[in-house]
Amino acid sequence: MKLLSVVTAAISLTLLAGALTPHAEAAPWNRKTKVTFSGPVEIPGVHLPGWGVLPAGTYVFKILDSQSDRHIVQIFSEDEKTVYATILAIPNFRLRATDKTVITFSERPAGQPEALHAWFYPGRQWGEEFVYPKAKAIALAKLTNRPVLFTPVELPVEVAEPVRSAQAPVVIELKRAPIMAVNPAGEEVQVAQVVTPPPAEELQETPEPVPATLPATASPLPFIGLLGLLSLGAGFAARAAQRRLS
Repeated sequence: MKLLSVVTAAISLTLLAGALTPHAEAAPWNRKTKVTFSGPVEIPGVHLPGWGVLPAGTYVFKILDSQSDRHIVQIFSEDEKTVYATILAIPNFRLRATDKTVITFSERPAGQPEALHAWFYPGRQWGEEFVYPKAKAIALAKLTNRPVLFTPVELPVEVAEPVRSAQAPVVIELKRAPIMAVNPAGEEVQVAQVVTPPPAEELQETPEPVPATLPATASPLPFIGLLGLLSLGAGFAARAAQRRLS
């Protein structure tokens, strides 16, 4: 009976060691978010031909690249096989975080699609305010009666192939492009007059992609096996000692 107890303890110890094997998961650096639009939505940035306005449907938003003063956001198809748009965005602070994704729009006249304005990830006090080409930003500022971010640099509007890499030429251009804002009167103003940047500590995030599950540096199986052998050895030693005493 004593031997049975020792062996049972050994097996339990081995199973416990397996249960305690560390499993590390990375933070959601790309803030992947699934969004469903009930109507057409106009988007800024570089897009595939014919996709300057997204029809009603479900899409996936992700961060492609993260810098201290700007982010590159991409919009995918629901199955994530197609990248419809690659957009320049500025981090903008808000007073209260929510537990749900928030997408804001710039209202348009009746019959025209709403224009994408900002994207807030759940649980964060800051989100992404999107940057438009200058001519479009001027028109939106007048229509909505509020400042709109723009870049004065002439960037490509359409690309033949989806942008897949943070090192793609168009992404590098977006990273370098100057950013301004235009008010409803059509006057150019500094971004600081429109956007409230998040505290510095809020922006200290992992800038490069990391796997959802970090790879193990070594398999735990040898360690578990060693524990089992040691435990069995202890059981046989206890049995031998019991025989000597009887």
